Amino acid sequence: RGHATHGWLDSYHTFSFADYYDPQQMGFSVLRVINQDRVTAGSGFSTHGHRDMEILSYIIDGELEHKDSLGTAASIKPGDLQRMSAGTGVRHSEYNASKEKDVHFLQIWILPDKENYNPSYGQKNFKSQLESNEITLVASNSGRDQSVSLNQDVDLYALKSATAGEKILNTDQARAYWLQVIKGTVVMNQVSAAAGDALQARTESRLHLKWQSDSEFLLFDLP
Repeated sequence: RGHATHGWLDSYHTFSFADYYDPQQMGFSVLRVINQDRVTAGSGFSTHGHRDMEILSYIIDGELEHKDSLGTAASIKPGDLQRMSAGTGVRHSEYNASKEKDVHFLQIWILPDKENYNPSYGQKNFKSQLESNEITLVASNSGRDQSVSLNQDVDLYALKSATAGEKILNTDQARAYWLQVIKGTVVMNQVSAAAGDALQARTESRLHLKWQSDSEFLLFDLP
C-alpha cells in the first residue's frame, strides 16, 4: 500500500491516492479508494468538497465528528457505518474531537451507478450484530436487512469476531469480491491475509473464509 504521514494524519492507501500512484492499483471493479487513516487527537480534515462518489467511513477505534453542507452534524463510533453520497456536490469536514485518543478508521470511495444524484447522508450502528461474531450486511443498493443504502450494486459485509471461526459463502461467478483485513488473520480459499492486506476474487462459485480470534474484516460483493 501507499503510505503518507502528515504529522496529524497517518494514512495507508490500498489504491492510488494523492501522492501515491501505481497504475496497477487504480481500483477494483467500482471500488476506487480504501484509505486506512489514523488522525491524532484534536486534528482532522478541514472543510473540502466531493461530487459523484459514494463515500463510506468505518470506525475501527476512537470517534469521528462529521459536519457537512447538508446540515448534518454527527458523531461516528466503532460499530457505525456512515455513507455520504456526494452526488452533484457536497462539502464536509471530519474532526477528532478527543484530546487524548487517536481515531482510526477506513475511508472508502465507491463509484456510483450514475452521476448527479442529489447529495444525501446515511448512518447506522451495527455494534450488536457485530458482537454476535457473524458476518453482517452493513451496506447494499436497496438498504435491505436494515443496511445502509448505496447508489451502486454493491453489498458490503463486516465481521468483528473475538473468537476463531469459518464460513462458506456461495457466490456468483459473474461478480467480483474484495476482502480487506483490518485486524487478525483471515484465510479466503486457502490464501492467507494479515491486517492491512487484501484479497480479490473473480469467477469463484464460493468463498471459504476462516479467521483467527480477534479478527476484523470487510468483504465487498461488487459488479
